[in-house]
Amino acid sequence: MITVNYEYKLKPNKAQIKTFNAWLSTCKKVYNYALRERKDWVNSRKSAVNACSLVSEYILPTDTPRPTYYSQCKSLTSAKKNIAELTEPHIHVLQQTLRQLEAAFVAIWERGHGFPRFKKKMRSFVYPDVKQKAVEPGRVKLPKIGWVRMRMSRPLPEGFVLKQMRVVKRSSGFFVMLTYQLGVQVPDVPFSGHPLGVDIGLDKYIATSDGELVSRPRLFNALHRELKLLQRRLKHKKKGSSNWLKLQNKITRIHQRINDTRKDWQFKLAHRLCDSAGAIFIEDINFIAWAKGLFGKHTLDAAYGQFFNILSYICWKRDVFFLKVNKDYTSQICPNCGTHRGKKDLSERTHHCNNCGYTTNRDVAAAQVIRNRGISAVGQPVELQIASGDVLPGANSNISLGKCL
Repeated sequence: MITVNYEYKLKPNKAQIKTFNAWLSTCKKVYNYALRERKDWVNSRKSAVNACSLVSEYILPTDTPRPTYYSQCKSLTSAKKNIAELTEPHIHVLQQTLRQLEAAFVAIWERGHGFPRFKKKMRSFVYPDVKQKAVEPGRVKLPKIGWVRMRMSRPLPEGFVLKQMRVVKRSSGFFVMLTYQLGVQVPDVPFSGHPLGVDIGLDKYIATSDGELVSRPRLFNALHRELKLLQRRLKHKKKGSSNWLKLQNKITRIHQRINDTRKDWQFKLAHRLCDSAGAIFIEDINFIAWAKGLFGKHTLDAAYGQFFNILSYICWKRDVFFLKVNKDYTSQICPNCGTHRGKKDLSERTHHCNNCGYTTNRDVAAAQVIRNRGISAVGQPVELQIASGDVLPGANSNISLGKCL
């Protein structure tokens, strides 16, 4: 099963914009009310009967069942008879809001996430069931809203089945995300072609085993001064006023411009890497922990986690083998002879092996170690090569990298 998402910018009229905002407000109220109901039930079961708080305590009957997605959907149907606001959005849109809350609670138990929080605003709503004729070139038909014009930035996919639509509100306008599926089984991409190791860092964005060094685009730093001035002005505005909202919109548009520019650059870089390789190997890194370090701000600006997700998708799309390998000691091992040299200082930017005399850029050497580990992981003989393509002197194709893994 292949699932793809196509995103287009909508061009709604004033009445449709008003409807979008009203629906988002209603979805926020439904989400927060359902969350409040669940929190009350949890808090009423936190302490024993003989250990209640002296100030206040949640008291619910002992036979009150735990609120679930299905029970709250049933309550929502009953509430629509008395609350006219709930009858305006499509019923499936409100049910998907409750399903989103249910998914947040499932993430607590299965993935260790924190307890859900109340939402200040909703940024999207979903149509889970749509008709195939709801999308035409240049426009999309949203149930209970009608036809809405959209900018055709790329053609619609052929042969795919439309599964759902999501309307997203951003600082630059409204967008629609169309989810298409195709019922075919795609085999895994086999290892073939030229292997390429990719090492990441803050001095250079990436270094490849072929010797290419790509500088890091400092997108956030380039607009940091402008953001700082706007946020300083925002501090002196009355919260919720017209001027406060205007400044808030300017700030969000700058953040969106940074994000869009970064993502566009990463897509182009991923395609360029796939142009020169048949197999790409990267490090398996925990970016959440890395972002909490000394260079957290620069790490978040680089968005390596997003880049790796984009790279894996582009590799799958273009039939390029993609694999993550162990990240440990990639900068301490000689890619030529496999000797473990030891830890290097960050100021030391050149790799020089005292055993075989191999010298190259530190990040390129790490990328070559990543490439060797990837080739070894797929069960292929390792042929160590320098950036020019020549086999290194003294290289052994039967080198065992088990101690490096």
